[in-house]
Amino acid sequence: MMREATMRDPRQEASAILKVDLTAIQQNWQSLDRLSSPDTETAAVVKADGYGLGAAEIARCLYRVGTRSFFVAQAREGAVLRDTLSGDFRIFVLNGHMRGDTELITTHQLIPLLNSTDQFARHRQELSGHPFGLQLNTGMNRLGLDPEELSEILSHEDANRAVLVMSHLACADEPGHAMNAYQLKRFHEMTHGLTIPRSLAATGGILLEDAYHFSLTRPGIGLYGCLPFSEARPVVTLDIPVIQTRTIATGESVGYGAQWKASRPCRVATISAGYADGIFRRLGDRASLWYEQQECPIVGRISMDLITVDISSLNCDPPYLQLFGEQQSVDGLAVPADTIGYEILTSLGGRYNRAYGTA
Repeated sequence: MMREATMRDPRQEASAILKVDLTAIQQNWQSLDRLSSPDTETAAVVKADGYGLGAAEIARCLYRVGTRSFFVAQAREGAVLRDTLSGDFRIFVLNGHMRGDTELITTHQLIPLLNSTDQFARHRQELSGHPFGLQLNTGMNRLGLDPEELSEILSHEDANRAVLVMSHLACADEPGHAMNAYQLKRFHEMTHGLTIPRSLAATGGILLEDAYHFSLTRPGIGLYGCLPFSEARPVVTLDIPVIQTRTIATGESVGYGAQWKASRPCRVATISAGYADGIFRRLGDRASLWYEQQECPIVGRISMDLITVDISSLNCDPPYLQLFGEQQSVDGLAVPADTIGYEILTSLGGRYNRAYGTA
């Protein structure tokens, strides 16, 4: 049961309510922790403001169940997290030590994951003695050190300040993909003989065999109820209030461009959200919302602040409609949007009333 969320009745709200079930996030972390090897630490990725759901609230709830290492993308994300969470924990910065980050790293006790010899030189010059991690390129060719760069860094005595060495799997959501075994082999080769704790697996890697787990796993999207963690508990619901309803006659159009025309008399509701709230325009005429167990298709173009929905199947004019929740998951909405759950979550706008609930 969600205490705060259930107190907020969408029928009485002027703005859409995004409900975040913190207990579900805790339980997803605990499930992924159990799937990780017994001696492996389970961290949490809370970058992009906790995948759009609120990094501070999520980190606090995860700290209560034992999370002690958090990953963000940028130093300023780590600074915000440090200021909003108390206790003994580590914050790793995936983008490393960027130019201008030095004060944030020191003031907020961040651990940059260095991705190049240039970053290593910057870190040695500006923060000699401050801990860091190393990110390796094992074949994804996005971020990370190549073998020659790693050898150069390890030749410096400052290398003993490294507290983690990690890489990232490109195809972990496809268990049978040959790239997984290739990257695992490369990671072993590049880290052979090192005593530094190692990390390779995010959510998808955790769901592979134990060989991918090493010293620390880094679940992200699975915490938030999305694929590839199919056993995850759902985390979010989005209820959007209805502003107005009207009856549309056969042949009348709805929305910009008069793109959609009624083939029969129908009832249309206009709801208070649009592409300014992260609901993609391409979902127009392709996706549905729900009221209780009844599906209601979007009709016409999605505009900046408004969406029009055919509610003819209902026996009432609803006070709100649900975009995702019990009847439609985030990943389910991603299908007609031609995208993935990650993009749906991280695109959520700032106008939603967010309601956080715990059991």
